[in-house]
Amino acid sequence: MSEEDIDLSDCPEITPEMFAKAVVRRGLPAKKAKAQVTLRIDSDVLEWFKSQGRGYQTQINQLLRAYMEAHQQ
Repeated sequence: MSEEDIDLSDCPEITPEMFAKAVVRRGLPAKKAKAQVTLRIDSDVLEWFKSQGRGYQTQINQLLRAYMEAHQQ
């Protein structure tokens, strides 16, 4: 499909004022507020998580949450 074939008649043109009020959101909103902490863990454990790629801190959080939920009464 070429640009000429796209029907934009129902899309308003974005004005500079609209663009200035835009909010950038990436990903899904966090379920709960996060707290920044300093945590001492074994360096090989940290390196392993980092080697898994981007998002290693989220993975650590998910594992800690799963452990917490499994051990709640």
